[in-house]
Amino acid sequence: MAELHIEQWGSGERTAVLVHGITADSQSWWRTAPELVREGYRVVAVDLPGHGRSPRSDGYSLRSMTDAIGGALPERPALAVGHSLGALLLAGMLPRLQPERVVHVDPAWAAPPDEATAKTYADALLAQKDWSLEQIRVSLPRWEARAQEHKFTALQRWDPATLDAFDGFGGYDPPAPERPSLIVLADPSFNIPPRRAGELRERGFTVRVVPDTGHVVHNEDFDGFWAVLKEWL
Repeated sequence: MAELHIEQWGSGERTAVLVHGITADSQSWWRTAPELVREGYRVVAVDLPGHGRSPRSDGYSLRSMTDAIGGALPERPALAVGHSLGALLLAGMLPRLQPERVVHVDPAWAAPPDEATAKTYADALLAQKDWSLEQIRVSLPRWEARAQEHKFTALQRWDPATLDAFDGFGGYDPPAPERPSLIVLADPSFNIPPRRAGELRERGFTVRVVPDTGHVVHNEDFDGFWAVLKEWL
């Protein structure tokens, strides 16, 4: 797969890598990255294949996307953060990436319960492709204006064929973490419901919930998200 687009902020001695979710791009971290820079990190964010300024592909799979990201990001960062699909891909490349600490934001680890639900999810994402900026503002009223604008631009650049990566996806059950690992959840989270969150805590993950937030936690309530992340760091 061709070289992926990378955005960078800061020049700190520690490196943080950020991996966005489906339909988004590296600019979805527009508030997170500067805060990490203030904490002394150099921040590296990738555009997933078929997203942002990264090239499109003739075909997408979770494996090929994981491999592409693993080849684009610096190894052994002090911190790795993934959101949704980005958290799923991040989990798959941990043995190669070897970060010191990991954050999964409302990770897309749960498979839809049936094919009809999977189609409903896919159709909902496909419908976003044609959203106007005004539709985004109506649908995501809690997002700041700049986040809404980034969403609009990202949707224009997004290749809907990336949804094919989820074909046959049966869910992901993470092993006990080998390094400090935080899961930040929406409220409610449809990816990690309370019972599952409890199981992950018992397995060794730190799990925190940002109250009354949707799936893109860092756009729904950035202050709440950052408070959780900064305290854990």
